[in-house]
This record gives sequence, structure tokens and C-alpha cells, in this order.
Amino acid sequence: MSFIEVKNLQVSYGQTPVLKDLSVAFAPGKVTALIGPNGCGKSTLLKAIMGFLPVSSGQVLLGNREMEKIKRRELARQVAYLPQESHCPDYMTLGELIELAGYSRYSLVGGPSAKDRRLFGEALEIVGLKGMASRQVNALSGGQRQRAWIAMVLAQDTDIILMDEPVNHLDVKYQYAVLELVRSLSEEHGKTVILVLHDVNLTTAFADNVVMLNDGTLLASGPVSDVVNASNVGRTFDVEADIFDHAGRLVCLPRRSERTAVTA
Repeated sequence: MSFIEVKNLQVSYGQTPVLKDLSVAFAPGKVTALIGPNGCGKSTLLKAIMGFLPVSSGQVLLGNREMEKIKRRELARQVAYLPQESHCPDYMTLGELIELAGYSRYSLVGGPSAKDRRLFGEALEIVGLKGMASRQVNALSGGQRQRAWIAMVLAQDTDIILMDEPVNHLDVKYQYAVLELVRSLSEEHGKTVILVLHDVNLTTAFADNVVMLNDGTLLASGPVSDVVNASNVGRTFDVEADIFDHAGRLVCLPRRSERTAVTA
């Protein structure tokens, strides 16, 4: 099973460094959450891994190969990427969207094979959208649309999936539904999932491993049970928090700052 590793990675926007000498390896077959404050480099790291941003120095490895030397079509057979915001034309149906996922396996002239179509159907079934292929994507609910994009990633049939804030803008019900689905990709289908999250409690509930970033540097990485503690949360988010076990799950409870009472 292939794995992703970054070594001494530096990425800048213009003259501003965003990732600073970052080195981290992602365990195959596990769910790893990237967490940290806004602007710390989480999304930049995913884009750099995919080759969407130029790297100032360092390496991104897929197994023992440098990612930048892998042709895009070959890379698409091994790594799928779901960005923060995904859009499609108003007229596109769910079935048409899912078919786009197979572009790395067939030419647009030849079209999908019988095996491809089986993959498309399985992807829709896994995300709970079976029988909805004829529905327009933009007519789906917010939770259904997010699951539709995840189905597209699944239909790409890669061992590694990168997701940038897959539960952004979703209410609690759909956050948990989507992350339960993400969890099953690892447990039931052996996928390696690397995703950006903002919520420490969602991380402890659904991730195996966590990578904590702040100001473009790595503060801590490893299994959730080893890394999520009051010291690391404080260094990452600049807040005081209590971390405790509840029914076998770590819970992060930030402390309220003292405020001067306001009198009428």
C-alpha cells in the first residue's frame, strides 16, 4: 500500500513563507486529521502534496517516488482530492458527476467500461445516494451534495484520499454523517484518508492520527490518544483547555476566559 510523506517542505505565497521545513509521514490505511488555526498551512499542505502549488524546497513522496515526477493521469489513479469548495454546472446530474471520476481510466471518446459503471453504482450506494443518479446535483440538499462529491472521489477508486474541510458549512447531523462515512472508507475499504478539520472533538471522534500545525510548522503528530493533550492544544490554538476521557473518547473543553462583569 502506497503512503505519502513530505520531507523538509517549504512553500511560499510570493515572499511569504506558509510551510516552513515541514516533515511528516501519513500512515497507510488510517484516517489522519490536519488541525490548527486558520492560516496555519493545512490547505496549503494538501495543495502542495497534489502539486497545485510550487514547492520552494523539500520533497513530497508517494511511496518511494517523488510526486512531481508522476504524470497527472497516473497520479489520479492513486490519489483523489476533494477541495474545500466544489461546483458543477446547474444541469449536471449526479450520475454525470460520478462518471467524471473515471477519466484517468478511460478516454472521453471511449467512455466508461462495465467495471467503471459498477464502481459508480457502488460509490453511490456507499454514500447513501443509490437510485438518485438522475437527480441534478444542485437540487440535492447540502448534506447530499457533500456526499455526492465524496461519491465522486470514491468512484475515482484510489487508495489515498485527500479532503479539505469535508464538513465545512454542514450542521452537526451532517458533519457526523459525512465523517462516519469517511471513517468507513478506512475501516471497511482500506483507504488512506488525510483530511482538514477545525474541530478537535471531531478529530478525536473520527481520526486515528492527528497532525497539529501552527504558523506553517509542525507542532505535534501521531496517534490521537498520544497527541491530543492540554499542552499540545494550547500550543496549537493558543487556548487553555481540559482534555478528558468520556466513554472511551477524548473530549476537548476549552476554558472560558475571565471577563469583567457588566453592570446595568
